[in-house]
Amino acid sequence: MTTPILYIKPGCPWCEEVLDYLKRKNIEFKKVVVSGNREAMQEMIDLSGQSKAPTMDWDGEVLADFGVDELIPFLKKHGL
Repeated sequence: MTTPILYIKPGCPWCEEVLDYLKRKNIEFKKVVVSGNREAMQEMIDLSGQSKAPTMDWDGEVLADFGVDELIPFLKKHGL
């Protein structure tokens, strides 16, 4: 299983909610902070076509601008 990448912006309430959820469920992920990081921001935009966070990339399947309600079915598709 590939480790999903989670793009976030510090201070974003949806990002904090998603981070808390993933940690509570012990789901591994790589956190990438896009604020102040042009390369990471561009990577997220290239993947998702937008600049809103959080955005998750799981083996090329992208969930963009989401909250926990959208994350749960996305994780279930990936067997979590």
